[in-house]
Amino acid sequence: MRLYHSPTTPFGRKVVVALHETGQTADVEIVAATGGPLDPGSLPVAQNPLGKIPALERDDGPALYDSRVICRYLDARAGGRLYPPEPRLWEVLTLEATADGILDAAILMLYESRLRPEDKRYEAWTEAQWAKIARALDTLEARWMDHLGGPVDMGQIAAACALSYLDFRHGQRDWRAGRPRLAAWHDGFARRASMAATEPQG
Repeated sequence: MRLYHSPTTPFGRKVVVALHETGQTADVEIVAATGGPLDPGSLPVAQNPLGKIPALERDDGPALYDSRVICRYLDARAGGRLYPPEPRLWEVLTLEATADGILDAAILMLYESRLRPEDKRYEAWTEAQWAKIARALDTLEARWMDHLGGPVDMGQIAAACALSYLDFRHGQRDWRAGRPRLAAWHDGFARRASMAATEPQG
């Protein structure tokens, strides 16, 4: 299999962390892909018509895209440890969706500052994206710490990748302020071998 990926994409990082956690890194070739909303560059548009990464090209079926789809597939292929049975499954999926929502907002903030001409940037819109992130982080701190402290699952991986991305691209926002339990959890989870091997570069 071939995974189209960039070392700076947090959604791709989720997939690579899942590969490490499920022992499948030797089964997947990483193919470098770069581009963006204004220029697809080398993004895998043949594999994913939306021109987004990650995309997983398989030998025995059509390519898979969207990190949640790919992670679910890889976990099923490895025996299903990262997506546990019901009822915990619904918590895992909700936590993963929350983390992905954090990433969606964080990436939109980045696009606003990097892609939009300076005279057309809309600060109120950027701050509205951060408000979404802040609400989600407060919810993690208030409601999700028991789950985050449990057996490793895809929700935890997604949350850790999202928090690391905030450090990587929005460190000046200091997401840790007022969220000591979430910060301590992330500091510990980030020391896992799978996380250390996939730290974003660039």
